Amino acid sequence: MLGRKDTTFRDAIPVRERLTVTMRFLASGDSYQSLSYLFKFSKQSISNIVPEFCDALNDCLRDIIKVPKYQEEWQQIANDFDQKWNYPHCCGSIDGKHICLQAPINTGSDYFNYKGFFSIVLLAIVDANYCFTFVNIGCQGRLSDGGVFANTTFKKLLETSSLNLPSMKVLPGRILTSPFVFLGDEAFALQPHMITSFPGTQQKGSPARIYNYSRARRVVKNTFGIMSVIFRVFRKPMLLEPQKAERVVLASCYHQELLIQRTR
Repeated sequence: MLGRKDTTFRDAIPVRERLTVTMRFLASGDSYQSLSYLFKFSKQSISNIVPEFCDALNDCLRDIIKVPKYQEEWQQIANDFDQKWNYPHCCGSIDGKHICLQAPINTGSDYFNYKGFFSIVLLAIVDANYCFTFVNIGCQGRLSDGGVFANTTFKKLLETSSLNLPSMKVLPGRILTSPFVFLGDEAFALQPHMITSFPGTQQKGSPARIYNYSRARRVVKNTFGIMSVIFRVFRKPMLLEPQKAERVVLASCYHQELLIQRTR
């Protein structure tokens, strides 16, 4: 799957070199032309190697990011959020990241986002240890994070109580029971299992302002920050079609997840 066979007209590029080219692209964000000068392969060859090898990585690592199935798994995530970030009953932090692209051809303003550049959206849910539990990639940049989330299978599972979240329990130091929730910013709709930050500017020192400082909610943003440090391809516009950029982003998510799990 990762290698290619030699033909009568040419020798196939070895798997090791295909891997090196792909990792160099992800880690540096260098253009295909720059990689062509560095590795002495044609630009056309590199433009085929990177997405093909990303597809192979995605196929090999597809099971490394998965939504928990059992209440015990959700409970462990909630315990980690309580211990590390002082937020009980939290099953994940959710947010979106706009992946900057060169303006896609013949798409008008479909990929133009509110920040003023062209992008696709990476929507992710992470646990307290910066590990992905759900990713959705490829929606057009004009959509808000809440709009992207509204069209995911995860939201449908959440609304139909099909995620097998733990039952409501009493919060520490309280007498009332509370559901297990996910944390998002004001772009997401407030729901029984979705807690969001207070919108707008809050008065200094007010409970709402203090709540918006929540470290637990920002865990997903920290995860995106880690991604940008490891994979510098996210620091500049990708000179790729949206469909190929989607494959690159997914491979980066899988690779980062592998690295984080191996360091735990």
